[in-house]
Amino acid sequence: MGILPTKSLTVDDPLEAHGFVLSGVDKPIVLLALDWCEIRNGAYDEWRDALAKAAGTDPARILLSSLHQHDAPVTDSGAQDYLDQVGMSGELYDREFNADCIRRVIAAMKTSMATAIPVTHLGHGQAKVLHVASSRKIISPDGRVSFNRYSSSGGDKFLQDTDEGDIDPLLRTISFWNNDDPILALHSYATHPMSHYGKGAVSADFVGRARRLREQDDKHIAQVYVSGCSGDVTAGKYNDGTPAMRPLLADRLHTAMKAAWEATVKTPLTPAMISFRNVPLTLPFNDDPEFSRESLMQTLQDAARPERDRILAAMSLSSLDRIERGQPIDLVCVDFSVARIVLMPGESFVGYQQLAQKLSGDVMTMSIGYGECWPGYIPTQLAFDENFDHDWRWVAKSAAAPLETALRELLAKK
Repeated sequence: MGILPTKSLTVDDPLEAHGFVLSGVDKPIVLLALDWCEIRNGAYDEWRDALAKAAGTDPARILLSSLHQHDAPVTDSGAQDYLDQVGMSGELYDREFNADCIRRVIAAMKTSMATAIPVTHLGHGQAKVLHVASSRKIISPDGRVSFNRYSSSGGDKFLQDTDEGDIDPLLRTISFWNNDDPILALHSYATHPMSHYGKGAVSADFVGRARRLREQDDKHIAQVYVSGCSGDVTAGKYNDGTPAMRPLLADRLHTAMKAAWEATVKTPLTPAMISFRNVPLTLPFNDDPEFSRESLMQTLQDAARPERDRILAAMSLSSLDRIERGQPIDLVCVDFSVARIVLMPGESFVGYQQLAQKLSGDVMTMSIGYGECWPGYIPTQLAFDENFDHDWRWVAKSAAAPLETALRELLAKK
């Protein structure tokens, strides 16, 4: 993550890419989950365009998401272009490494497509996760609201003792079957995926560890994990940031994965049951004075400013360029009739995941966060009203309404 004060020094465990291609219904649908922090703007386009070309489909049908571990890359080609102009080549990310990852993922995808397995049934199940997620929002004894329960806040007694708050406690699993043989399980849970981090040790963290534990349970079933909408959800109540917490959090998540699998309900799946929907979403850019183009360029070009500030300015300029050229975000839904997958942008707050499930009624809806990540945090209107703010927010305080409107349109379609 380019703005962290410590560069990558060691690799605690590898970062991985997991996904699937679903063919046979119009053009292929590809879901890819990366153990990266974020993919944004031109870099997101690079990934989707390359995968779409290789799979013979449209970029909008590439459901690309990052799991959002912080000891992992953030990529944005427009931002790196700006940094190159001021002598900061490679400060956000390594372009050749990014290109090599795309090539290797495409090679793996083509291999998988050559050995495709017929899907006859869809499974869906869910289970409660215990002692992992907690809301960032806390209310002090004097009634003040803040959003300061970060991922490793559990060492603070007040933050540890405050209740979980507004979270989605359910881990959801959608599975694909060939008659009685399970092929793949896709799991989603809404929490920031960090235990200890920021000290230069690359890691897929506790969510990657939980996925690997699940792989060991049955090596014949592919396991894919995606992060839900968790901009305002962390493990902060239950995690004090010590290394010992990583395996404990992983075990708790793994336990819920097994329970959701055991609760699976299978339904015969026919092509007529599957639909793909896409609503273009335009979000307003942050209109605070420091996000004006003039102010951002001054920060970028000032060699006396901290490296972190200059990188954030470059990321801001890349997103501002996108807004000005009128490029929307693809808000997409894959509807299997008995279950749905919805891909949302950036650090959407959990309230949008809750809204998606409410709009879907009894149809289990798996919301995935961290799709196109240029917006950063996307608070709900309530969170804006309670003065949520952070320098990782690139949208204006009017952004809640268009996202909610687009989500209602997306999930109302048949």
